Amino acid sequence: MKIAFFDSGMGGLTVLKTAIKRIPDHHYVYFADCKNAPYGNKSKEEIKQITFQAVEFLTTLNIDILVIACNTATSAAVTDLRKKYSFPIIGMEPAIKPAVEKKNNKRIPRVATELTLKEEKFKKLVERVDKENSVDYLPLQELVGMAEKFEFEDQKVIDYLQKKLSEVNLSSYETVVLGCTHFPYFKKHFRQLLPKHIKIIDGNEGTINRLMQFVTSENETQQLEYYISTVKSNSETFEKYLTYTES
Repeated sequence: MKIAFFDSGMGGLTVLKTAIKRIPDHHYVYFADCKNAPYGNKSKEEIKQITFQAVEFLTTLNIDILVIACNTATSAAVTDLRKKYSFPIIGMEPAIKPAVEKKNNKRIPRVATELTLKEEKFKKLVERVDKENSVDYLPLQELVGMAEKFEFEDQKVIDYLQKKLSEVNLSSYETVVLGCTHFPYFKKHFRQLLPKHIKIIDGNEGTINRLMQFVTSENETQQLEYYISTVKSNSETFEKYLTYTES
């Protein structure tokens, strides 16, 4: 089976790495739409249009399954994509439900891009699982650009996160939900700044759990193909990004 992963840039590689660890020896395709990145500050209609263009390109590669490894694109377009295409399309799992189920009278901050936090699909999910109104929203749009520029070690990351986290009462939280696939690159920065009792979770595991329900072929020779916008890219850059994801 040929399993495609799509993101606006390099964030989806964090999801791809989880897939390779849990479902090895399959044919994977990764498409980074860097030409149109970032998605998080665009309108919903813009994101739908460019997401459909990206998926149309991926269909020329004869894919069997598609993972929209982008929370923003999932929120804006996954429902309409499923109406058009017959192959399985897996969107990002926001990890809100497991966070709510495990909370102990504490609040839960969901950090994500601006559009993801505003999207109706996400708000309805929160309303469905968060009966006690315990989820707070904190947009961290700038982290996407930092990841795309390889700014992982720069003091700029720490300074930015310190400023944003100072806007919330960290003592009222026990879990932080990372709602963007770029954000796991910065787990160690979050860990450095958050109190030790606060857990950090993301939607990668839930997304791959869903993917595994559709992977029916036996193991095969593992293959990895990387594309950037509509041009095939040298794999060295993408492999370098994979090394930044948490083991």
